[in-house]
Amino acid sequence: MTTKAKAGSRILDAVHETAHDLHAAGFIDMRTMQRYDALCLEPIPTYSSAKIRALRARHKLSQAVLATILNTSLSTVRQWEIGDKQPSGPSLKLLSLLDRKGLEVLI
Repeated sequence: MTTKAKAGSRILDAVHETAHDLHAAGFIDMRTMQRYDALCLEPIPTYSSAKIRALRARHKLSQAVLATILNTSLSTVRQWEIGDKQPSGPSLKLLSLLDRKGLEVLI
């Protein structure tokens, strides 16, 4: 179970690698290793209304289809795109996955 450490943090890289080795040797249980993994995850970027529209256009999705894929309402996607609301939580993570990995991972 390896994750990419935050960019530019040699200390986090070293700590995560040590924890991974200790887990492989049986000195750290899975729950503790998951905590180390969570600490070393890259932060999820924020998505502006323009970035959400561009992402939707890049994948040729309607607002309704994007809402369905993200398991949210059409009105929420509309509010994101006009700037009244900002995506958060699971929706933000799913937008990040769509942006980085493509539509195939969400379907």
